[in-house]
Amino acid sequence: MDKTRHVPASGIFYSLSDNMMTQEKNKKIFVLDTSVILYDHNAISNFQEHDVAIPITVLEELDQFKKGNTTRNFEAREFIRVLDELSGDHMLRDWVPLNGAKSGKIRVLMEESSVVDATKVFGEDKADHRILNAALRQQADSPDRKVVLVTKDINLRLKAKSLNIQAEDYLTGKVRDVGNLYTGRVQVENLSSDLINNIYESGKCEVKEILERTPRANEYFILRNGKSSVLSYYNPASQLLEKINKTTAYGIKPRNAEQVFALHALLNPAVRLVSLMGVAGTGKTLLALAAALEQRGNYRQIYLARPIVPLSNKDLGFLPGNVDEKIHPYMEPLFDNLKFIQSQFGERSKEFKKITELQENEKISITPLAYIRGRSLSHIYFIVDEAQNLTPHEIKTIISRAGEETKIVFTGDIHQIDTPYLDSQSNGLSYLIDKVDDHPLYAHVTLEKGERSELANLANELL
Repeated sequence: MDKTRHVPASGIFYSLSDNMMTQEKNKKIFVLDTSVILYDHNAISNFQEHDVAIPITVLEELDQFKKGNTTRNFEAREFIRVLDELSGDHMLRDWVPLNGAKSGKIRVLMEESSVVDATKVFGEDKADHRILNAALRQQADSPDRKVVLVTKDINLRLKAKSLNIQAEDYLTGKVRDVGNLYTGRVQVENLSSDLINNIYESGKCEVKEILERTPRANEYFILRNGKSSVLSYYNPASQLLEKINKTTAYGIKPRNAEQVFALHALLNPAVRLVSLMGVAGTGKTLLALAAALEQRGNYRQIYLARPIVPLSNKDLGFLPGNVDEKIHPYMEPLFDNLKFIQSQFGERSKEFKKITELQENEKISITPLAYIRGRSLSHIYFIVDEAQNLTPHEIKTIISRAGEETKIVFTGDIHQIDTPYLDSQSNGLSYLIDKVDDHPLYAHVTLEKGERSELANLANELL
């Protein structure tokens, strides 16, 4: 007797149907806030097989951001284009498939009314509360599925949770463990005095004599034996640890090992990308400027920039005066460092006059980051201060502008962020350090010892 089990055809259809329903229930619906789109216009592609919903209020807010030259304006425009291409002949009130076989679907949430009205709960009819209502309505319409509001606005996440809406930060581009972020330097203790002396004499040594691992490219080392020490770095070209000699740059002398490392990276022609991280007073910007002046003959221009954090989406165009007059107040810290370097020399000295001449001839130039997109920067020494206020996409945009023989330096402190919706994990400086830490063209140094003054150190350590 044939013992093969026969399953009725109808049973197969029921099985497939049940499986599909189960898969659909397991798929989440992510409701995106405007802050996520302005951070990453490709955000809708980063939720794997899950579905994405965009409240109509988000599109209204993006319409306010689409004009201008900032990265947020660019992100808004690009997202609108992406959504237009996805929609095609579809109506966006319905679920539209996202690109990719394993991707979910997307729709625009037109209904922003719910049993619990966030505008009444919080006593104000504003965009954030209408977005909360859209998420509440989606919850009511999809009781069998998990609905998650995704926003980079911490306060909006708290409001959502108070209304029993699951809320999350947008995690793409976020560094998980900033506590263990690459510092660029290592101290090795208890080495033999013979080894220290040999490095002093020969200027180099094999890695295996010091470490059991292969160092990262351009990683710095303090090699110690009691009171004796030698500073070195791993040269990815020679694959050796090479001694570093203390040097000066345009009258500025490094005051500690960290600053020696930083100055070496800034002056090393083989390194085209440098990041310096540290609290105020550790010398990041001063060293970067001094190194740029020291190498002025190797570059066509020295560009100085800092991100300008706009107020209420009012960019530079709302300020009086021409571009230089608009950005001058934001650039005062850079000028302060330039004046300090100049003060190391007498007013009649050629070094003092050279800095004035470079400024008058625009060889030292202040450039707004808002206008960097689309340019090609060749033979430029480009210093970007306060880089922790940039997004990962902005960092990428700046680096991608580099032409032949250009060097880019980012300085900042990831624990002093002024830009809304960025934090120590999601800012561009953390992202850069985390992603590029072992490239031969890149060097990073974290500076911890304050050298500005004892009073400044007191503020950083105790307040």
